[in-house]
Amino acid sequence: MDLATFLPDFGNIVFTLAAFVIALSVIVAVHEYGHYIVGRWSGIHAEVFSIGFGPVLFRRIDTRGTQWQVAALPFGGYVKFLGDANAASVGSEAVPAAERRRTMAGAPLWARSATVAAGPVFNFIFSIAVFALYISIQGVATDEPRLGAVHPLPNAVQELREGDLILSVNGQDVPTLADFYRVAGETPPAPEVAYLVERDGARLSVMGPHPIPPRASGISLQSAARAAGLETGDVVMAVNGRPVWAFAELPPIVTEGSGAPLSLSVWRAGEVIDLTLTPRRTDLPTADGGFETRWLIGLQSGPFFDHPTRSPGPVESLPMAVDQTWTVITNSISGLVHMVKGAISPCNLSGPIGIATTSGAMASEGVWAFIWFIAVLSTAVGLLNLFPIPVLDGGHLVFHAWEAVTGKPPSERAMNLLMTVGIALLGSLMLFAIFTDLTC
Repeated sequence: MDLATFLPDFGNIVFTLAAFVIALSVIVAVHEYGHYIVGRWSGIHAEVFSIGFGPVLFRRIDTRGTQWQVAALPFGGYVKFLGDANAASVGSEAVPAAERRRTMAGAPLWARSATVAAGPVFNFIFSIAVFALYISIQGVATDEPRLGAVHPLPNAVQELREGDLILSVNGQDVPTLADFYRVAGETPPAPEVAYLVERDGARLSVMGPHPIPPRASGISLQSAARAAGLETGDVVMAVNGRPVWAFAELPPIVTEGSGAPLSLSVWRAGEVIDLTLTPRRTDLPTADGGFETRWLIGLQSGPFFDHPTRSPGPVESLPMAVDQTWTVITNSISGLVHMVKGAISPCNLSGPIGIATTSGAMASEGVWAFIWFIAVLSTAVGLLNLFPIPVLDGGHLVFHAWEAVTGKPPSERAMNLLMTVGIALLGSLMLFAIFTDLTC
């Protein structure tokens, strides 16, 4: 292999791995800190708080006697409580009677349950906090069709200016931003569209491009568009030699092709380039909680201008963040159910390779895109840990529920058997996820 060719690829691999380790370490730290702090509040002493496994690279013992450490294998972490036989808090070691209350095994049922549940709960709290911060900083669009920065487009009549307030499109009034999008969806593709705007207190009739031109406002991860080399801001001028003037023209063309390669003429910063793109069959969540399978290329649409934004306060951004977290949870559960039923492809399941690749891609999009991804992944990790599988937090909570009902924990023999089953299930799931990463 030529060294000049290898070095860029090697750099991409290192960047991807670094992004994956950072994302995973943050999520693990949040999860394990939930176990640690609630355990401490509940009177359970933590002996070790570890980020990573294997040989210890750094350690520090605090005034409470807890050893905080970073280990060489940064693909997980754990909190070992006093009396635990291992990092998974399965089994217990002998401790003096006076110290038993400070162990996980000797603590009241409520304290053990709260400590176990705290890991996933902290993942959800972290996600909500990040989403709320993101929304507050990035802002939300104002509820009026006023132009922010106007995006350049090829061969477009552009008489609109930043700051214009759009009053009508092709003679249809658009008093709100929602009305603008409704009318934009009804506007036929055309190289020119008539607008009535308010500018400096005066009303003017001007000409401009289609409200939603075939411009990529974003590129989906692991999509056909990204694989073909399309970038945010690219404008599709023609598909298979057919000129396009509105983004709405693209989906029917893609669907009609049923996955056949498409020849695109793309305008990028004043230069026209030709690309070949092969649509991918994708399972998408629907409003009723189901899924539909469609041919997609992975381009995201938007108007020819940026929306002016306002910064919402905590009272407004927090419910929006909770809703975003809940959407991730419900879509994840729906996707898993449909995969088990065979209604959608198992390729929708991402393993460590897929997550690492996505981590690198999101990091390359910018700091805020990467932070948003970490919040989404934190929600997914919190949800996964609540599954009632032995070894996971959800499995421990099932054991605690059994104890609450029967008055005694499962026998040691039953615990060992169930833990073995849980490890086998998780191992099988991991291998299957890696298989989908490599074959899909």
